[in-house]
Amino acid sequence: MSSPSILVVDDSPSLRRMIGACLRAAGYAVTEAADGDQARALAQQSSFGMLVTDQVMPGMDGLTLIRSLRATERYARIPMLMLTTEADSRIREQAREAGASGFLPKPFDPGQLMEAVSALIPTTEG
Repeated sequence: MSSPSILVVDDSPSLRRMIGACLRAAGYAVTEAADGDQARALAQQSSFGMLVTDQVMPGMDGLTLIRSLRATERYARIPMLMLTTEADSRIREQAREAGASGFLPKPFDPGQLMEAVSALIPTTEG
């Protein structure tokens, strides 16, 4: 079974590059988007096995993106990881209600990112 393709959404180019590099090094195919609107357009054109999204972005924020994708058959059940600098527990609750599968507070190191992704992506032992 091949690793799922992951859509990474963050308005920070440096953070997108870091997340993308970590995921690619682990064997995932990665597509990057700068905001929720771009991510939703990409998600309509292609199929992704996981979403990693920032919360605070210009235009469509992460919560709105997750809700929008969860409303579609294609993305109703894929893992969605929310990244945010907001330490507020209300944001975590809103993320869960929107359909986020996991939550990772910023700043984080690559190890924490990979642990969070590994915990959400089902693996099959052959």
